[in-house]
Amino acid sequence: MPQVKIIAKNFMDMVASLPAFKLDKLYDNAFICEAIIRSLPPLAKKYVLQMLYIDVPVSAKTMEEWLLVDGFSKHKVAIDRLIQLRVFIETADRKREITYRLNPTFQVIVQKHLIYGGVLSREAMPSNITVRLPTLEDLEVYALEQWECFLLHLINSTQSERVTNFSSSMMKVFQRGLLSQREKEAPRLTENGFQFLLMDINAQLWYIIREYISNSEERGVDAADLISFLLELSFHVTGEAYNVNTLTEVQRNTIKDLADLGLVKLQQGRKETWFIPTKLVTNLSMSLTDSSSRKQGFVVIETNFRMYAYSSSKLHCEILRLFSRIEYQLPNLIVGAVTKESLYNAFENGITSEQIISFLQQNAHPRVMERIPSVPENVTDQIRLWESDLNRVEMMPSYLYDEFPSREVFETACEFAREGGGLLWEDTKKMRLVVKADMHMQMREYLRRQK
Repeated sequence: MPQVKIIAKNFMDMVASLPAFKLDKLYDNAFICEAIIRSLPPLAKKYVLQMLYIDVPVSAKTMEEWLLVDGFSKHKVAIDRLIQLRVFIETADRKREITYRLNPTFQVIVQKHLIYGGVLSREAMPSNITVRLPTLEDLEVYALEQWECFLLHLINSTQSERVTNFSSSMMKVFQRGLLSQREKEAPRLTENGFQFLLMDINAQLWYIIREYISNSEERGVDAADLISFLLELSFHVTGEAYNVNTLTEVQRNTIKDLADLGLVKLQQGRKETWFIPTKLVTNLSMSLTDSSSRKQGFVVIETNFRMYAYSSSKLHCEILRLFSRIEYQLPNLIVGAVTKESLYNAFENGITSEQIISFLQQNAHPRVMERIPSVPENVTDQIRLWESDLNRVEMMPSYLYDEFPSREVFETACEFAREGGGLLWEDTKKMRLVVKADMHMQMREYLRRQK
Protein backbone atom coordinates (compact mmCIF):
# COMPACT_ATOMS: atom_id res chain seq x y z
CA MET A 1 0.00 0.00 0.00
CA PRO A 2 1.58 3.35 -1.00
CA GLN A 3 2.31 5.81 1.78
CA VAL A 4 1.64 9.42 0.88
CA LYS A 5 3.17 11.96 3.21
CA ILE A 6 2.43 15.65 3.33
CA ILE A 7 5.48 17.77 4.07
CA ALA A 8 4.51 21.03 5.75
CA LYS A 9 7.39 23.53 5.51
CA ASN A 10 7.84 26.65 7.62
CA PHE A 11 7.56 30.10 6.11
CA MET A 12 11.27 30.61 5.61
CA ASP A 13 11.53 27.39 3.60
CA MET A 14 8.84 28.77 1.31
CA VAL A 15 10.73 32.05 1.00
CA ALA A 16 13.96 30.17 0.18
CA SER A 17 12.18 28.23 -2.60
CA LEU A 18 11.38 31.42 -4.54
CA PRO A 19 13.42 32.33 -7.65
CA ALA A 20 16.34 34.74 -7.11
CA PHE A 21 14.65 37.73 -8.78
CA LYS A 22 11.57 37.34 -6.56
CA LEU A 23 13.71 37.06 -3.43
CA ASP A 24 15.48 40.30 -4.35
CA LYS A 25 12.08 41.93 -4.83
CA LEU A 26 10.94 40.65 -1.43
CA TYR A 27 13.91 42.22 0.32
CA ASP A 28 12.62 45.69 -0.59
CA ASN A 29 10.14 45.11 2.24
CA ALA A 30 11.45 45.87 5.74
CA PHE A 31 9.03 43.37 7.33
CA ILE A 32 10.53 40.57 5.26
CA CYS A 33 14.08 41.50 6.22
CA GLU A 34 13.21 41.63 9.93
CA ALA A 35 11.39 38.29 9.74
CA ILE A 36 14.37 36.74 7.94
CA ILE A 37 16.79 37.96 10.62
CA ARG A 38 14.55 36.60 13.37
CA SER A 39 14.46 33.16 11.72
CA LEU A 40 18.23 32.78 11.25
CA PRO A 41 20.41 30.57 13.47
CA PRO A 42 22.40 32.59 16.07
CA LEU A 43 25.71 32.28 14.19
CA ALA A 44 24.05 33.36 10.92
CA LYS A 45 22.69 36.50 12.66
CA LYS A 46 26.23 37.24 13.84
CA TYR A 47 27.58 36.97 10.29
CA VAL A 48 24.90 39.36 8.98
CA LEU A 49 25.83 41.97 11.58
CA GLN A 50 29.57 41.52 10.99
CA MET A 51 29.23 42.03 7.24
CA LEU A 52 26.52 44.69 7.35
CA TYR A 53 28.92 47.57 6.57
CA ILE A 54 31.41 45.62 4.44
CA ASP A 55 30.89 46.46 0.78
CA VAL A 56 33.45 44.02 -0.67
CA PRO A 57 33.23 40.21 -0.85
CA VAL A 58 34.72 38.29 2.07
CA SER A 59 36.54 35.03 1.31
CA ALA A 60 35.35 31.75 2.84
CA LYS A 61 38.84 31.23 4.33
CA THR A 62 38.67 34.59 6.12
CA MET A 63 35.30 33.72 7.64
CA GLU A 64 36.63 30.36 8.84
CA GLU A 65 39.29 32.27 10.81
CA TRP A 66 36.46 33.78 12.88
CA LEU A 67 35.53 30.31 14.17
CA LEU A 68 36.38 28.47 17.34
CA VAL A 69 37.88 24.99 17.00
CA ASP A 70 34.57 23.14 17.52
CA GLY A 71 32.36 25.58 15.58
CA PHE A 72 32.72 24.33 12.01
CA SER A 73 29.44 22.35 11.94
CA LYS A 74 27.44 25.38 13.13
CA HIS A 75 29.33 27.53 10.63
CA LYS A 76 28.31 25.24 7.74
CA VAL A 77 24.64 25.28 8.83
CA ALA A 78 24.69 29.08 9.07
CA ILE A 79 26.33 29.57 5.66
CA ASP A 80 23.98 27.09 3.97
CA ARG A 81 20.92 28.88 5.39
CA LEU A 82 22.19 32.31 4.36
CA ILE A 83 22.84 31.10 0.81
CA GLN A 84 19.43 29.38 0.60
CA LEU A 85 17.70 32.62 1.53
CA ARG A 86 19.99 34.59 -0.78
CA VAL A 87 21.06 36.77 2.14
CA PHE A 88 24.59 35.76 1.17
CA ILE A 89 25.56 35.78 -2.52
CA GLU A 90 28.28 33.22 -3.22
CA THR A 91 30.84 33.83 -5.99
CA ALA A 92 34.09 32.25 -7.13
CA ASP A 93 37.02 34.22 -8.59
CA ARG A 94 39.55 33.11 -11.22
CA LYS A 95 41.51 31.19 -8.63
CA ARG A 96 38.30 29.36 -7.67
CA GLU A 97 38.37 30.96 -4.25
CA ILE A 98 34.84 31.19 -2.82
CA THR A 99 33.72 34.56 -1.47
CA TYR A 100 30.51 35.84 0.17
CA ARG A 101 28.83 39.21 0.31
CA LEU A 102 25.49 40.41 1.63
CA ASN A 103 22.61 40.77 -0.80
CA PRO A 104 22.78 44.53 -1.69
CA THR A 105 19.00 45.06 -1.38
CA PHE A 106 18.87 43.23 1.95
CA GLN A 107 21.96 45.10 3.17
CA VAL A 108 20.51 48.58 2.48
CA ILE A 109 17.17 47.79 4.17
CA VAL A 110 18.82 46.32 7.29
CA GLN A 111 21.19 49.30 7.55
CA LYS A 112 18.20 51.67 7.55
CA HIS A 113 16.45 49.40 10.06
CA LEU A 114 19.46 49.59 12.38
CA ILE A 115 19.81 53.39 12.08
CA TYR A 116 16.17 54.50 12.18
CA GLY A 117 14.69 51.73 14.33
CA GLY A 118 12.26 48.89 13.67
CA VAL A 119 9.52 49.10 11.10
CA LEU A 120 6.06 50.01 12.29
CA SER A 121 3.12 47.86 11.31
CA ARG A 122 -0.14 49.31 10.01
CA GLU A 123 -1.59 51.86 12.46
CA ALA A 124 -4.44 50.50 14.56
CA MET A 125 -7.83 52.20 14.49
CA PRO A 126 -8.82 54.43 17.46
CA SER A 127 -11.05 52.91 20.13
CA ASN A 128 -13.79 55.53 19.69
CA ILE A 129 -14.50 54.09 16.21
CA THR A 130 -14.08 50.38 16.96
CA VAL A 131 -16.40 49.69 19.86
CA ARG A 132 -16.92 46.29 21.47
CA LEU A 133 -13.76 44.61 20.23
CA PRO A 134 -13.52 40.95 21.29
CA THR A 135 -11.22 40.07 24.18
CA LEU A 136 -8.14 37.94 23.58
CA GLU A 137 -9.98 34.94 25.05
CA ASP A 138 -12.98 35.49 22.78
CA LEU A 139 -10.65 35.89 19.80
CA GLU A 140 -8.90 32.61 20.59
CA VAL A 141 -12.24 30.81 20.84
CA TYR A 142 -13.34 32.37 17.53
CA ALA A 143 -10.12 31.30 15.77
CA LEU A 144 -10.49 27.73 17.03
CA GLU A 145 -14.16 27.57 16.01
CA GLN A 146 -13.39 28.85 12.50
CA TRP A 147 -10.54 26.37 12.07
CA GLU A 148 -12.68 23.47 13.30
CA CYS A 149 -15.50 24.58 11.00
CA PHE A 150 -13.01 24.60 8.13
CA LEU A 151 -11.88 21.04 8.94
CA LEU A 152 -15.47 19.83 9.40
CA HIS A 153 -16.25 21.21 5.96
CA LEU A 154 -13.30 19.19 4.68
CA ILE A 155 -14.63 15.97 6.24
CA ASN A 156 -18.22 16.51 5.19
CA SER A 157 -19.85 19.85 4.45
CA THR A 158 -23.22 18.59 5.73
CA GLN A 159 -21.76 18.10 9.21
CA SER A 160 -20.98 21.77 9.79
CA GLU A 161 -23.19 23.17 12.52
CA ARG A 162 -23.68 26.42 10.60
CA VAL A 163 -23.75 27.35 6.95
CA THR A 164 -20.29 28.24 5.67
CA ASN A 165 -19.55 29.90 2.37
CA PHE A 166 -15.86 29.35 1.76
CA SER A 167 -14.32 31.39 -1.00
CA SER A 168 -13.37 29.87 -4.34
CA SER A 169 -9.69 30.34 -3.40
CA MET A 170 -10.11 28.14 -0.34
CA MET A 171 -12.07 25.55 -2.31
CA LYS A 172 -9.19 25.35 -4.81
CA VAL A 173 -6.88 24.61 -1.89
CA PHE A 174 -9.26 21.77 -0.96
CA GLN A 175 -9.35 20.41 -4.49
CA ARG A 176 -5.56 20.66 -4.92
CA GLY A 177 -4.74 17.59 -2.85
CA LEU A 178 -7.19 17.01 -0.01
CA LEU A 179 -10.43 16.42 -1.92
CA SER A 180 -11.25 14.74 -5.19
CA GLN A 181 -14.49 14.97 -7.13
CA ARG A 182 -15.85 13.04 -10.06
CA GLU A 183 -18.69 14.08 -12.30
CA LYS A 184 -22.11 14.02 -10.60
CA GLU A 185 -20.51 12.85 -7.33
CA ALA A 186 -19.93 14.60 -4.02
CA PRO A 187 -16.30 15.48 -3.14
CA ARG A 188 -14.37 12.77 -1.30
CA LEU A 189 -11.30 12.87 0.90
CA THR A 190 -8.08 11.70 -0.74
CA GLU A 191 -5.31 9.80 1.06
CA ASN A 192 -3.62 13.15 1.66
CA GLY A 193 -6.89 14.47 3.08
CA PHE A 194 -7.22 11.67 5.64
CA GLN A 195 -3.59 12.10 6.68
CA PHE A 196 -4.01 15.88 6.88
CA LEU A 197 -6.74 15.51 9.53
CA LEU A 198 -4.36 13.62 11.84
CA MET A 199 -1.71 16.37 11.76
CA ASP A 200 -1.34 18.85 14.62
CA ILE A 201 -2.81 22.30 14.04
CA ASN A 202 0.57 23.91 13.20
CA ALA A 203 1.28 21.40 10.43
CA GLN A 204 -2.28 21.75 9.10
CA LEU A 205 -2.03 25.53 9.01
CA TRP A 206 1.30 25.47 7.18
CA TYR A 207 0.01 23.01 4.61
CA ILE A 208 -3.01 25.22 3.81
CA ILE A 209 -0.91 28.41 3.67
CA ARG A 210 1.68 26.71 1.45
CA GLU A 211 -0.98 25.51 -0.99
CA TYR A 212 -2.70 28.90 -0.90
CA ILE A 213 0.57 30.58 -1.90
CA SER A 214 1.53 27.96 -4.48
CA ASN A 215 -1.66 28.47 -6.53
CA SER A 216 -1.69 32.27 -6.14
CA GLU A 217 -0.44 32.70 -9.71
CA GLU A 218 -3.67 31.09 -10.96
CA ARG A 219 -5.61 33.86 -9.22
CA GLY A 220 -3.43 36.54 -10.79
CA VAL A 221 -1.61 37.26 -7.50
CA ASP A 222 2.18 37.39 -7.31
CA ALA A 223 3.48 34.85 -4.78
CA ALA A 224 6.17 37.25 -3.53
CA ASP A 225 3.57 39.97 -2.85
CA LEU A 226 1.36 37.46 -1.01
CA ILE A 227 4.24 36.24 1.17
CA SER A 228 5.19 39.84 1.89
CA PHE A 229 1.65 40.69 3.04
CA LEU A 230 1.33 37.55 5.19
CA LEU A 231 4.63 38.26 6.91
CA GLU A 232 3.57 41.87 7.45
CA LEU A 233 0.41 40.60 9.17
CA SER A 234 2.57 38.57 11.56
CA PHE A 235 3.94 41.88 12.93
CA HIS A 236 0.45 43.19 13.77
CA VAL A 237 -0.85 43.11 17.34
CA THR A 238 -3.30 40.36 18.27
CA GLY A 239 -6.68 41.84 19.19
CA GLU A 240 -6.11 45.28 17.63
CA ALA A 241 -8.39 46.57 14.84
CA TYR A 242 -6.95 47.66 11.47
CA ASN A 243 -8.82 49.52 8.76
CA VAL A 244 -9.63 47.41 5.68
CA ASN A 245 -9.66 50.56 3.51
CA THR A 246 -5.88 50.89 3.93
CA LEU A 247 -5.41 47.61 2.00
CA THR A 248 -5.10 47.06 -1.72
CA GLU A 249 -7.77 45.07 -3.56
CA VAL A 250 -5.58 41.94 -3.59
CA GLN A 251 -4.91 42.30 0.15
CA ARG A 252 -8.64 42.75 0.87
CA ASN A 253 -9.40 39.51 -0.98
CA THR A 254 -6.64 37.78 0.98
CA ILE A 255 -8.08 39.04 4.27
CA LYS A 256 -11.47 37.54 3.36
CA ASP A 257 -9.81 34.19 2.66
CA LEU A 258 -7.87 34.34 5.94
CA ALA A 259 -11.11 35.09 7.80
CA ASP A 260 -12.46 31.74 6.53
CA LEU A 261 -9.57 30.02 8.34
CA GLY A 262 -9.88 32.04 11.55
CA LEU A 263 -6.58 33.86 11.04
CA VAL A 264 -8.37 37.22 11.22
CA LYS A 265 -11.83 38.36 12.33
CA LEU A 266 -13.78 40.84 10.19
CA GLN A 267 -16.10 43.39 11.81
CA GLN A 268 -18.41 45.98 10.26
CA GLY A 269 -18.99 49.40 11.84
CA ARG A 270 -21.34 52.16 10.76
CA LYS A 271 -18.90 53.57 8.21
CA GLU A 272 -15.74 51.50 8.45
CA THR A 273 -14.79 47.83 8.20
CA TRP A 274 -11.80 46.48 10.11
CA PHE A 275 -9.96 43.21 10.62
CA ILE A 276 -8.60 41.85 13.89
CA PRO A 277 -5.57 39.48 13.76
CA THR A 278 -5.72 36.31 15.86
CA LYS A 279 -2.80 34.32 17.24
CA LEU A 280 -2.87 32.06 14.18
CA VAL A 281 -1.75 34.90 11.89
CA THR A 282 0.60 36.69 14.31
CA ASN A 283 2.50 33.40 14.77
CA LEU A 284 2.81 32.74 11.04
CA SER A 285 6.53 33.47 10.85
CA MET A 286 7.31 31.03 13.66
CA SER A 287 8.68 27.56 12.98
CA LEU A 288 6.62 24.38 13.00
CA THR A 289 8.71 23.17 15.91
CA ASP A 290 7.05 25.76 18.15
CA SER A 291 4.49 24.05 20.36
CA SER A 292 2.91 27.09 22.02
CA SER A 293 -0.30 26.83 20.00
CA ARG A 294 -0.81 23.11 20.44
CA LYS A 295 -3.94 22.18 22.33
CA GLN A 296 -4.15 20.13 25.50
CA GLY A 297 -4.59 16.39 24.97
CA PHE A 298 -7.93 14.69 25.49
CA VAL A 299 -7.62 10.97 24.58
CA VAL A 300 -7.28 8.03 26.98
CA ILE A 301 -6.84 4.55 25.49
CA GLU A 302 -6.70 1.44 27.69
CA THR A 303 -4.97 -1.92 27.29
CA ASN A 304 -8.32 -3.49 26.26
CA PHE A 305 -8.49 -1.04 23.28
CA ARG A 306 -11.31 0.98 24.87
CA MET A 307 -11.01 4.69 24.12
CA TYR A 308 -12.31 7.69 26.09
CA ALA A 309 -11.99 11.20 24.65
CA TYR A 310 -12.82 14.06 27.02
CA SER A 311 -14.06 16.57 24.48
CA SER A 312 -17.27 18.28 23.38
CA SER A 313 -15.88 19.03 19.90
CA LYS A 314 -17.72 17.52 16.95
CA LEU A 315 -14.49 17.74 14.98
CA HIS A 316 -12.67 15.53 17.50
CA CYS A 317 -15.44 12.96 17.18
CA GLU A 318 -15.19 12.91 13.38
CA ILE A 319 -11.39 12.60 13.44
CA LEU A 320 -11.54 9.70 15.91
CA ARG A 321 -14.15 8.05 13.69
CA LEU A 322 -11.49 7.82 10.95
CA PHE A 323 -9.73 4.96 12.76
CA SER A 324 -11.98 3.85 15.64
CA ARG A 325 -15.56 2.73 16.31
CA ILE A 326 -17.51 5.46 18.12
CA GLU A 327 -20.11 3.90 20.42
CA TYR A 328 -21.74 6.96 22.00
CA GLN A 329 -21.08 10.63 22.69
CA LEU A 330 -22.00 12.51 25.88
CA PRO A 331 -21.85 16.31 26.24
CA ASN A 332 -18.17 16.18 27.22
CA LEU A 333 -17.13 12.58 26.59
CA ILE A 334 -16.68 10.42 23.47
CA VAL A 335 -16.57 6.66 24.10
CA GLY A 336 -15.36 4.17 21.51
CA ALA A 337 -12.90 1.40 20.74
CA VAL A 338 -10.04 0.74 18.35
CA THR A 339 -11.02 -2.40 16.45
CA LYS A 340 -9.54 -4.46 13.63
CA GLU A 341 -12.37 -3.44 11.28
CA SER A 342 -12.04 0.29 12.04
CA LEU A 343 -8.28 0.17 11.49
CA TYR A 344 -8.63 -1.76 8.21
CA ASN A 345 -10.97 0.99 7.01
CA ALA A 346 -8.35 3.60 7.98
CA PHE A 347 -5.55 1.70 6.21
CA GLU A 348 -7.65 1.45 3.04
CA ASN A 349 -8.09 5.23 3.11
CA GLY A 350 -4.30 5.71 3.15
CA ILE A 351 -3.77 6.33 6.87
CA THR A 352 -0.75 4.47 8.27
CA SER A 353 -0.31 2.82 11.66
CA GLU A 354 2.46 5.26 12.60
CA GLN A 355 0.19 8.24 11.92
CA ILE A 356 -2.54 6.79 14.13
CA ILE A 357 -0.09 6.02 16.95
CA SER A 358 1.46 9.50 16.64
CA PHE A 359 -2.00 11.10 16.85
CA LEU A 360 -2.88 9.12 20.00
CA GLN A 361 0.45 10.05 21.62
CA GLN A 362 0.28 13.76 20.72
CA ASN A 363 -3.32 14.05 21.93
CA ALA A 364 -3.01 11.93 25.07
CA HIS A 365 -4.87 13.28 28.11
CA PRO A 366 -2.58 15.04 30.65
CA ARG A 367 -3.25 12.29 33.21
CA VAL A 368 -1.96 9.55 30.91
CA MET A 369 0.73 11.79 29.40
CA GLU A 370 2.54 11.52 32.74
CA ARG A 371 3.05 7.78 32.29
CA ILE A 372 5.50 6.20 29.84
CA PRO A 373 4.35 5.13 27.35
CA SER A 374 1.22 7.27 27.12
CA VAL A 375 -0.36 4.70 24.77
CA PRO A 376 -0.13 1.06 26.01
CA GLU A 377 2.50 -0.98 24.19
CA ASN A 378 0.11 -3.83 23.43
CA VAL A 379 -2.15 -1.35 21.61
CA THR A 380 0.64 0.16 19.48
CA ASP A 381 2.07 -3.30 18.69
CA GLN A 382 -1.34 -4.63 17.64
CA ILE A 383 -2.04 -1.60 15.42
CA ARG A 384 1.26 -2.25 13.60
CA LEU A 385 0.49 -5.98 13.31
CA TRP A 386 -2.93 -5.35 11.79
CA GLU A 387 -1.36 -3.06 9.21
CA SER A 388 1.31 -5.65 8.37
CA ASP A 389 -1.47 -8.24 7.79
CA LEU A 390 -2.62 -6.18 4.81
CA ASN A 391 0.90 -5.98 3.38
CA ARG A 392 1.73 -9.72 3.46
CA VAL A 393 0.40 -10.33 -0.05
CA GLU A 394 1.40 -8.08 -2.93
CA MET A 395 -0.66 -8.10 -6.15
CA MET A 396 1.39 -8.01 -9.34
CA PRO A 397 0.12 -8.27 -12.96
CA SER A 398 1.67 -11.33 -14.58
CA TYR A 399 1.34 -13.98 -17.34
CA LEU A 400 1.30 -17.80 -17.06
CA TYR A 401 3.07 -19.87 -19.73
CA ASP A 402 2.50 -23.65 -20.11
CA GLU A 403 2.28 -26.43 -22.75
CA PHE A 404 5.88 -26.02 -23.88
CA PRO A 405 6.80 -28.26 -26.88
CA SER A 406 9.93 -29.57 -25.12
CA ARG A 407 11.86 -29.34 -21.87
CA GLU A 408 14.71 -27.59 -23.66
CA VAL A 409 12.43 -24.76 -24.79
CA PHE A 410 10.99 -24.51 -21.27
CA GLU A 411 14.45 -24.26 -19.63
CA THR A 412 15.73 -21.68 -22.12
CA ALA A 413 12.53 -19.65 -21.58
CA CYS A 414 13.08 -19.76 -17.80
CA GLU A 415 16.66 -18.64 -18.27
CA PHE A 416 15.59 -15.78 -20.56
CA ALA A 417 12.96 -14.57 -18.06
CA ARG A 418 15.43 -14.89 -15.16
CA GLU A 419 18.11 -12.82 -16.92
CA GLY A 420 15.53 -10.16 -17.79
CA GLY A 421 14.44 -9.92 -14.13
CA GLY A 422 10.88 -10.96 -14.96
CA LEU A 423 10.67 -14.55 -13.63
CA LEU A 424 8.22 -14.82 -10.72
CA TRP A 425 7.61 -18.59 -10.46
CA GLU A 426 8.45 -21.86 -12.27
CA ASP A 427 7.24 -25.47 -12.03
CA THR A 428 9.86 -27.76 -13.57
CA LYS A 429 7.71 -30.91 -13.33
CA LYS A 430 4.69 -29.58 -15.23
CA MET A 431 6.79 -27.10 -17.27
CA ARG A 432 4.95 -23.93 -16.28
CA LEU A 433 6.29 -20.48 -15.47
CA VAL A 434 4.94 -17.04 -14.51
CA VAL A 435 6.58 -13.79 -15.65
CA LYS A 436 5.87 -10.12 -14.94
CA ALA A 437 3.33 -8.41 -17.21
CA ASP A 438 5.83 -5.81 -18.43
CA MET A 439 8.01 -8.63 -19.86
CA HIS A 440 5.18 -10.37 -21.69
CA MET A 441 5.91 -8.88 -25.16
CA GLN A 442 9.62 -9.74 -24.93
CA MET A 443 8.80 -13.27 -23.79
CA ARG A 444 6.32 -13.80 -26.62
CA GLU A 445 8.83 -12.66 -29.24
CA TYR A 446 11.49 -14.95 -27.75
CA LEU A 447 9.20 -17.99 -27.90
CA ARG A 448 8.25 -17.23 -31.49
CA ARG A 449 11.92 -17.26 -32.44
CA GLN A 450 12.34 -20.62 -30.68
CA LYS A 451 9.68 -22.18 -32.88
